[in-house]
Amino acid sequence: MRFVFDLDGTICFKGQPISDRLVQSIDRLLERGHEVIFASARPIRDMLPVVNEKFHNYYLIGGNGSLVSKEGENVHVNSFSSEQVQAIMSLIKEYQATYLIDSDWDYAYTGGMDHPILNNLDTLKIAKKIPLESLDKIVKVLILSSTNAEELSEKLVPLDVVIHKHSNENLIDISPKNIHKWSALQKIGTTEKEFIAFGNDANDISMFKEACYSVRIGNHEELGKYADETISLEGDYEQKIVAKLEELSLNY
Repeated sequence: MRFVFDLDGTICFKGQPISDRLVQSIDRLLERGHEVIFASARPIRDMLPVVNEKFHNYYLIGGNGSLVSKEGENVHVNSFSSEQVQAIMSLIKEYQATYLIDSDWDYAYTGGMDHPILNNLDTLKIAKKIPLESLDKIVKVLILSSTNAEELSEKLVPLDVVIHKHSNENLIDISPKNIHKWSALQKIGTTEKEFIAFGNDANDISMFKEACYSVRIGNHEELGKYADETISLEGDYEQKIVAKLEELSLNY
């Protein structure tokens, strides 16, 4: 069975790497013949610091499905069209938006130097911060602030892009059309009802809909509609995740 894990808020917390006991639990999945895939909103570059090095050669899905790597190499890259990029840049200017914009490796950033997003941005110093105009392929746009986020979101809709709003952080997350975690899973041969998904946010809905079993971490209301089970972030929730992995590894 394939086990697909979101990262932040699901199996790693407060920007810290996956804990040793969860790493050991994932190791047991592998020992029992299961396959492990990590699928995150982070680009591949920013997944590496929180995913244990022993897992770096497995499938990593980044940028909400825009990027897929295997054995350290990109195997799929999905980017915005030039027309979409021009339209997004125009809206950024109109609404005086600050942003983090990713190519398949490098990035452009105009947010404040004290923004929390920097805690997770290229912590291994393996990419370059360059001007937006110098980015080759743009695979993900994260709007950090703007003069009117609601209007900006509405004007993005006609561009035929995928929009996720992270209400807790007041962020607008933009990906290319038809790109989400489930689309990336399909590209690597995953079929519906043949994988187990763990997630915590709206960007996990696409894979929860197709999973044979899904576990929501936390209390995201919309995601809860598609979850088979919920583990609340109370008490020793990591141990609850370990116990659930043990149970599922034996049942599937």
